Amino acid sequence: MYEFVDLHERGVASTSLSIQTFFNGINLDEVLTDESGGFTTLTVSGRGNVTNRLSTTEIPGRDGLLESNEYTSSEREIVVKYKITDRTNEGFRLRFNKLNDLLKGTKKELVFSDEDAGFYATLSGNEVPEENSNTLIASLTFLCSNPRKYGPEKTITLNTSSGTIANVDGTASTKPIFELEVTAPITFAMVSTGDEHMVIGRPADVEEELVDTKTMILEEEGTSLGSWSEASTMVDVGEVSGRFETDGIGITVPDYGLPSDSRWHGPALIKEIPVIKDFEIEMLMDVRTINSEETFRIECYLFDENYNVLGKMGIKDNGLQLHRKKGVGRIGPELGGTTNYLISSENYEYNWDTFNGMVRVKRIGRSFEFYITRVSNAGNHVNSQGASYYDSDGSFQGALKYVQIHIGKYTGTEQAYTPRINSIRVFQLQEVSVDQTPYIARAGDKIVMNHHTKELLLNGERVAKGDFGSRPFSLTPGENTLVLLPENGLQGIMKYRPAY
Repeated sequence: MYEFVDLHERGVASTSLSIQTFFNGINLDEVLTDESGGFTTLTVSGRGNVTNRLSTTEIPGRDGLLESNEYTSSEREIVVKYKITDRTNEGFRLRFNKLNDLLKGTKKELVFSDEDAGFYATLSGNEVPEENSNTLIASLTFLCSNPRKYGPEKTITLNTSSGTIANVDGTASTKPIFELEVTAPITFAMVSTGDEHMVIGRPADVEEELVDTKTMILEEEGTSLGSWSEASTMVDVGEVSGRFETDGIGITVPDYGLPSDSRWHGPALIKEIPVIKDFEIEMLMDVRTINSEETFRIECYLFDENYNVLGKMGIKDNGLQLHRKKGVGRIGPELGGTTNYLISSENYEYNWDTFNGMVRVKRIGRSFEFYITRVSNAGNHVNSQGASYYDSDGSFQGALKYVQIHIGKYTGTEQAYTPRINSIRVFQLQEVSVDQTPYIARAGDKIVMNHHTKELLLNGERVAKGDFGSRPFSLTPGENTLVLLPENGLQGIMKYRPAY
């Protein structure tokens, strides 16, 4: 049935005269448009094209070709015709520069406002005609090496007792993401379709003993600082002054104290722990420098029974012209420069005003491992750096007995905005014998199996896969059976995007 328009009714102004283009989550039509000019998507072509690769064989003496029953889809090419304009020549060039900058990156999501689905695309060309005016019609060509398009993400809760029948929408296979929470200590985690599976860790044989090789002996988040001592504290190239407190999130510094000369200063506290030989210590922290003249350092020192320094780890910003966060990971005492430093400004710098991350040191026998990483908003480790050292002459083999924390600033500089130790945890490690299987995760740990990016993450950190048959798999449209193992150790969800 037709609907007639009331000619006396006031019209509603349209906010957009065309399809809008989104690349890597950015609306190009909006970001590149202001009072001086703009970017306008005119047409899009290639979204509906399908090209199949057919396998054929020519047989002498027979008409036609022998065609295989199987085929694959070729890559997809999408062309976006657009108009770009500006009032001035200079503004025109700057608008083009910004456009090209926004189109950097490979396999980024390409979406258009007239469809609730998108592609993974890489810009292969920006074809611009002769620039004879400040208004031009040009075209962007995107390569979609994966020809599929994907709808909005969907979530399915996994049944951990009897398996899950997952009804997958779409018309083509898609790669799932499994987000799992550990509910009891486990030696492995597996998701299986029956024919294929992805696993981390290893199931134990009946003859093997299950062992926990990682026992936490200290956790501090700022709530029990009264059990720490200031006596016997000492810091590198500086002095101990001021005090710590907790802000409900972690350990902060309300007062750096008054130094006796121009050097690093700030509070430090030390904690005696049961003597351990093999250990792992991790410290979570965050900080922000509002201007580049601010300085800070957040450090954790390790001492043996005789107060010999086994090492130090942390992060600092000691520059006055840039926001530059430098990693710290050192074996033994301070010797000047970067001597004994496995992690330093030589291999870890992060040039940004904020830092939210973790430092970690592990010693097993004579082997030391240092690790530093930023932690993204999603909880994933990014911009990570590791380094190892073998103590061949046994210089740093004293048993760990004291752990010290310190936050400082340099005299005469501004203090950073709330440098904070969110938590520090100390673990005793135990080696595994041939007839034992270690736990890989404990209650509260998070495991992500991303079959799209082929990443396996344990608490945001990449881990190695399990046995040889473990590999990323796809789900087909319609009914899929999923089993989560071990049954009493995991719970979680599956996310996927319907593919077409």
